[in-house]
Amino acid sequence: MGFRFSANTGFLFKDRPFLERITAAKAAGFDALEFHDEAQSADPSALADALTAAALPVLGINVRMGDTSGCAAIPGAADQARRDIDAAAAVASRIGATAIHVVAGKTDDVGADAAYRAALDYALGATDLIILIEPISKIAIPGYFLNGMDQARTIIEEIDHPRLKILFDCYHAAALTDGDILSAFASVAPWVGHVQIAAYPGRDEPRVGAAASPDFARLLPALAAGGYPGPFGCEYRPAGDIAACVADLRTIA
Repeated sequence: MGFRFSANTGFLFKDRPFLERITAAKAAGFDALEFHDEAQSADPSALADALTAAALPVLGINVRMGDTSGCAAIPGAADQARRDIDAAAAVASRIGATAIHVVAGKTDDVGADAAYRAALDYALGATDLIILIEPISKIAIPGYFLNGMDQARTIIEEIDHPRLKILFDCYHAAALTDGDILSAFASVAPWVGHVQIAAYPGRDEPRVGAAASPDFARLLPALAAGGYPGPFGCEYRPAGDIAACVADLRTIA
């Protein structure tokens, strides 16, 4: 089937500077890159040189994360959220990234939903790129506003824009559904713009084999059969050799 894999530099190769992670991703055998918000603070010329040398496409970047994991849903932070979106859009355009993840932030304010929707509307008008939203489990980020698949689907359906998509993270999906990743995926499949992978519950390497949790040899073909045609973003905390993990994933047919 020839699955493709993207290196998430927010999690992988953290023992080296950002630009060196790009080189390392190429050497490890990845097909693409995806960033958190590292690109916004990188030297533009040096980043361009690193990307040219690696010859890997950039699938997406996050807006500024900061201490609150974004601020798009935080009432009273609309101006900062717009600045963050503009900054991410400018960098994404310069490096050829295809999507921007508008991180919501940590808040339980009653005005959070309206604030987030307003920020997403702004993002959709500010750029012609795909805009991603990601349901994140409370295990990973306590207090994060967007923390459920149904919540994300409702926002997507009600805003009703073809470029607004869900970033479906298998680790978070497992945490939200007691491991039922495929049911979670089926509930949002028409709106999924990108899929990320990691083992559950440790969030370490995605593994292949009957003893793996989950077994990605079964999960990836099932996600593809369910309608996802794109690369899989490797957003995990490596416990072993990253290149070996990529090689293992390449055995999946």
